[in-house]
Formats: sequence, structure tokens, C-alpha cells
Amino acid sequence: MRGHTPVLLDEVIQFLDPKPGGRFIDATLGAGGHTRAILERSTPDGKVLAIDQDESALAGASETLASFGSRLAVVHSSFKDIGRIAAENGFLEADGVLADIGISSMMIDDPARGFSFMREGPLDMRMDQSQELTAADVVNTYSEKEIADILYKYGEERRSRAIARSIVKARPLQLTTDLARAIERVMGTPRYRQIHPATRTFQALRVVVNDELQCLETFLDSAMTVVRSGGRLVVVTFHSLEDRIVKQKFRMPPVPGRVLTKKVVIGTEDEVRRNSRARSAKLRAWEKS
Repeated sequence: MRGHTPVLLDEVIQFLDPKPGGRFIDATLGAGGHTRAILERSTPDGKVLAIDQDESALAGASETLASFGSRLAVVHSSFKDIGRIAAENGFLEADGVLADIGISSMMIDDPARGFSFMREGPLDMRMDQSQELTAADVVNTYSEKEIADILYKYGEERRSRAIARSIVKARPLQLTTDLARAIERVMGTPRYRQIHPATRTFQALRVVVNDELQCLETFLDSAMTVVRSGGRLVVVTFHSLEDRIVKQKFRMPPVPGRVLTKKVVIGTEDEVRRNSRARSAKLRAWEKS
């Protein structure tokens, strides 16, 4: 996707500071926009190890970035495995590591992936489609209390109990639209320019299906050991639970380092106008001592 616009690109490059000869890890390749910029800034001999758990994203980005040849290596895996992957590919003591934790627009736009309440598709929500657990498994087999707890904890949904009751009553739910309707029975239909009432529930289910918060914790601990002294770790998050984890980890890291972003970095008004995904994006950067 050459036309893809990565979120907070200028800020990512500013803090990652790629230079010729450097070795960098993009732990969440996605459409490859950040990786392309890193490779361009580190010409002629900088290298990037790119990781993604979505095989379709890997295939697409590998094709669009093919002109960089051996300067780019791609691996199908979760970003939480960065320590093992870096060791296996000779990227320990990396100059910088980047992770854009948000779900890619490619996944959201594909109805078959089941991430969006705006498009009818199966209740899937798996980032790595080789795993077993799906969103349909959660809404159709978990108890009402378990579902309510998930919505409250991971979606910060105040009406979690009522929504959980509606979900259980509507079983079996097979499609994204089935779930959206169950939520609307409690929350009502969205008004013009209002955040859709299903947003928090879909977020919570996605977080649980992909074990996102635990993966983020594991990734941060490993990434901080993978970068060299003076190397940098840049993380872009898209909701408060993720940002809180990054903020706390940067303040109390497992290895010595310093926070480069005294205040969280957000998109400019111009970028938010051009790219709606930038509205909720938050960037934090850390440097290893």
C-alpha cells in the first residue's frame, strides 16, 4: 500500500533518528509506511527487521518494499517475541525499535476480519488468523459476568452489565452486525457525529481475543533489552489502557534509561484533519542509558 499514510510519521522519525548503517526493528510492520521512511532515512546501508502477526500485511508490505532488497528482513510473528526474533536475525543491540500498537486500516477495512461494526462480517477479530480464539467464541460461550467484566476492564464501558445481558439474550451471534444490534438495544443508535455505541465493546473484545495488553507488557520488557546503549524505543498507542502501560514502563524500566517525551506526543491539527486515525494516536519515546 504505497499510498498508505502512517500515523505520526514525522514524530516517529524524529525520535527514532535513523542514520546510515543503523539497524532498526519495526515490530508492527502493517502496511510498511514507517519501515519505508526508516529505510529511506538510513540509506545506503541501514537495515530493518520487520515483524507482523498478520500474514496478509507481511505479503503486501514485502511486495511494496521489495526495492530495498536485503536491507529489509520480514518475520511472521507477534511483536511480543521481539527478543527471540532479534537474536535469531542478528538484530540484538539494535539502534532503535518501533511499535505502532494500533490495528491497521487494512484489517478494519476488510469485512472478513470482523473488526468493524460498520461492515458486516464474521465475528473474528484475530490479528493472527492461525490462533484459535475468535470474538464469536467469547460472545457465545463466555458467561454473562465474564463478558461484562471484559467490557468494563478493557473497553471502560460503563454499561457493561446491561450490554452483556443483551449479548447473552441474543445468542448465537455470528456476524458483526448481530453484535452491533445487541449493543444498540441497550445504548440506542448513534446520533450524527457521535461515537458509535459499539466502539468500546468491539475494542474490549479485540483486546481480549488478541491478548493485547499482556503482549504489550512482554514486548516492552524485551524491547528495552534488545536496543543498544543509546538506542531508542518509540511506541505509538491508540487507547488509554495501552498508553498507561507504556507510560508506567518508561518511568520504571527493567534496565536504565530516560524518557525522551516529557509529555505525550499527539498529532497536529493538520494531520488529524488529513488522517482520522491520528486523532487518538499517542507517542512516547525512551532511550537506553
